[in-house]
Amino acid sequence: MIEYENLRKTNQSFEEKYKTSVYEFLETGWYILGNAVEKFEKSFADYCCVDACIGVASGLDALMLALKQADFSPQSEVIVPSNTYIATILSVIQCGLKPVLVEPQIETYNIDPEKIEEKITSKTKAITLVHLYGKPCDMDPIMKLCEKYNLLLIEDCAQSHGAKYKNKMTGSFGIGAFSFYPTKNLGALGDAGAITVNNIEVARKLKALRNYGSNIKYHNEYTGYNSRLDEIQARFLSVKLAFLDQINQHKRSLAHLYLENLKSDFILPAVDADYYNVYHIFNIRHPKRDDLKAFLLKNDIKTEIHYPIPPHKQKAMQGILDKSEYPVSEEIHATTLSLPISFGHTQDEIYKVIEIMNKF
Repeated sequence: MIEYENLRKTNQSFEEKYKTSVYEFLETGWYILGNAVEKFEKSFADYCCVDACIGVASGLDALMLALKQADFSPQSEVIVPSNTYIATILSVIQCGLKPVLVEPQIETYNIDPEKIEEKITSKTKAITLVHLYGKPCDMDPIMKLCEKYNLLLIEDCAQSHGAKYKNKMTGSFGIGAFSFYPTKNLGALGDAGAITVNNIEVARKLKALRNYGSNIKYHNEYTGYNSRLDEIQARFLSVKLAFLDQINQHKRSLAHLYLENLKSDFILPAVDADYYNVYHIFNIRHPKRDDLKAFLLKNDIKTEIHYPIPPHKQKAMQGILDKSEYPVSEEIHATTLSLPISFGHTQDEIYKVIEIMNKF
């Protein structure tokens, strides 16, 4: 059986360093917001080419706090892609704001810059875009729109650790919100997240917001939250960050095998020199997706669907999102299939997947 992902195998090469980190953690006796968090924040900020990084408890918290620090009035509008994971939209709702969905490009699966402006109103305050599957969005036109309408830009970078648009890191264009969920290219061994910013005052406010609104113990400047990156997870992330480029390159090499060898029946990810894709997910599309998934499982190959239900079809979103139709999003959700492409997979395994797929 070729699994979609085996986290034990993915993390196996880091285990000895993890064990050393755990021993050091126990020796310090310091468990919350200590040197390990500060070290990781500095290293990740440097990696992303930004001024500051704020470690938080999860990717959803990163998205929420990025919005919360702006103090938008209730029901201000935030533009989001119509085919994202639900967390992107939940962050808007949990902040008391209104998500406004914009369709993606069918070729890239990322938000379509040409469809954004028509959704901007006097109530629009921000754009939360998603670098979906590890491919950066088309940033030049989006940045122009943000400047033209004075919009806050939040980048959902949950799937784009190390990805670049025209050699500029995702997470450095606006406020970056990262998830370090264990399956991510830079995955922790539990929930974890971070926010990247290029404004020191915003960074200071975010550090307070994650810690009950306090930068000085028992002095609460803001109505904050408890959303702190754990010291132990910061240590694991520091170990893995040193290998992130290697992880990304491995996944890119596996993606290249798919791109070069899968037959033309499958709709493959678009490739462009301006976009450095880190292939957190390698998705293909096929009109008989469910049959293909069943065929692969019958041949001992596990796959996933990211994602089977578009946000506007989710039960929780009924009465919250508008009644508009989103045919591009629905087409993607109905046909997309994610193939094995983890750090724990070998080239031989990917060749096997290709061999079986080409028989479908």
